[in-house]
Amino acid sequence: MTSHLLNDFNLGNLSLKNRLVMAPMTRSRAGSERMPNALMAEYYAQRAGAGLIISEGTTISKQANGWLHTPGIYTAEQTEAWKQVVNAVHAKGTPIFLQLWHTGRASHSSFQENNQLPVAPSVIRIESSEAHTPDGKKPHEIPRALETEEVSSVVEDYRQAAANAKKAGFDGVEIHGANGYIIDEFLQSKTNHRNDKYGGSLENRFRFLKEIIESILTVWDAGRVGVRLSPNGNYNDMGSPDYRETFTYVIQQLNQYGLGYLHVMDGLGFGFHELGEPMTIGELRKIYNGTLIGNCGYDKESAEKAIAAGDGDLIAFGRPFISNPDLVERFANNWELNPDPEPAIWYSFEAEGYTDFPTYQKSRVGV
Repeated sequence: MTSHLLNDFNLGNLSLKNRLVMAPMTRSRAGSERMPNALMAEYYAQRAGAGLIISEGTTISKQANGWLHTPGIYTAEQTEAWKQVVNAVHAKGTPIFLQLWHTGRASHSSFQENNQLPVAPSVIRIESSEAHTPDGKKPHEIPRALETEEVSSVVEDYRQAAANAKKAGFDGVEIHGANGYIIDEFLQSKTNHRNDKYGGSLENRFRFLKEIIESILTVWDAGRVGVRLSPNGNYNDMGSPDYRETFTYVIQQLNQYGLGYLHVMDGLGFGFHELGEPMTIGELRKIYNGTLIGNCGYDKESAEKAIAAGDGDLIAFGRPFISNPDLVERFANNWELNPDPEPAIWYSFEAEGYTDFPTYQKSRVGV
């Protein structure tokens, strides 16, 4: 049977050797200084069989931090340190995009300068989970709402981080607008109760993302910029009754920019809000005109079906890439996958559970 998933694909002027994307996944190996390192370079290079790699969420500023040991790209030192990762992936003939991340209300004062409160569009706390702080799990705090005049400085942080990504040699950037982080918080009516130009109407709630995109397009060609959305997600206490209206509008607006891709959490494996029927990739294909990446809960069979049907152009895999560095080769040869790792070692801060998973060939000979 012909594999659509293993076919090459032209992402604008980038040639991808297959249609598998390594999804962005927080792995917390950058240390307290949030500095990319040799261990991270090894990890990404191991998985460079993918047609495209999207880096883990990478914070755009100190204010954006909200998770232990995640990397940043807001200093010259961090920017320089990313080069070893980019070079290791490029040596395998694979392009890599950097995901730009601001955690918004999902952060905690323990991550902020002078223990300030995390920022958000509105003073609405995450109720459904706890924050993972340097001192263990703690209840999320009621965030501070950004003042209208402060929003432009956050937009500038995105632009500068995108410029730093270019300096580091990345092939493009992905704007993380999903999973209940700051952009998602501005987009959704559940978390955006503002009465200024960034709140209320769909147009106003989209304005923050619009300004971020347009600022980044002063640095990058549109074909090297992607956006990630999660219309069905409940992670970080998300899910708005008007989600269909909201995300239909947002995706229609994205059409005007000629972006490299739209990356959508269309699957239900990450937790979904059950406020109505989920927005499927087939439905989104009717709204979005450009390259569409599906993500969340796909296996080889469902990914093949999505591409064969013309619903998705590329399919991103997350967890399967954690324990199977040679995932593409396993799919190509119909080899069995390594068992899923225990979540406890996903964030060990060490090589364990990160770079120590065997390829199929090595596991066969017991190496």
